[in-house]
Amino acid sequence: MKTIFHPSENRGKADYGWLKTHYSFSFSHYYHPEKMNFGALRVINDDEVAGGMGFSKHPHQNMEIISIPLEGGLKHEDSMGNSGIIQKGEIQVMSAGSGVMHSEKNASLHEPVKLLQIWVLPNQNNVTPRYDQQSIQNIKSNNGLQQILSPNPEDDGVWIHQDAWFHLGNFAKGTKEKYTLKKQNNGVYLFLIHGKLKVENQTLSPRDAMGLWETNECTIEALTDSEFLIIEVPMVIPNFA
Repeated sequence: MKTIFHPSENRGKADYGWLKTHYSFSFSHYYHPEKMNFGALRVINDDEVAGGMGFSKHPHQNMEIISIPLEGGLKHEDSMGNSGIIQKGEIQVMSAGSGVMHSEKNASLHEPVKLLQIWVLPNQNNVTPRYDQQSIQNIKSNNGLQQILSPNPEDDGVWIHQDAWFHLGNFAKGTKEKYTLKKQNNGVYLFLIHGKLKVENQTLSPRDAMGLWETNECTIEALTDSEFLIIEVPMVIPNFA
């Protein structure tokens, strides 16, 4: 087993006034040569958008883009004709594929919206763009791992063009469980939203993250009531030259 620990305080940080954000990996004006990605996982941005503000319409191509609101609601519009509000308790996915324009804005004029925006590199380029959002409210029962994303449209949660699986965990203090990887040669990146966890021999505090690879499983123990995200992705990135 190989591991890497990413303390929350070592993330990139930016304050644009209307947007306060932390970057787990190199993004925008934040560059770290040793934090470009974790396998096919390219981006985890921990965003807080002020009331009435947001990202105006802009393009994306050949990326799987996932948004998980943590507080408040996010108003989405795109060039495929989709529009609506994604609330806390939901997950949104957009396969940018051959190209799409979209905007994301705070649905409230007064209260901030907090969200995780995650980018995963796809396993094929120039697919037909697509959009989906689903409720993940059933993850609220403690002491369980709820699948919220997979490569398979018929499975629980949304799906993307990659051999990746996301699970959201809500563990009560003292809960201990093993996570078994779905596919050989994948790795796991665990991001702690709140609480305190022990993953193998590493203790994690809020917004800390840990990557593990060259293993078939990992042990997770809640030292306090905790909520966390498990992102399983291929460690080998395809070359679409």
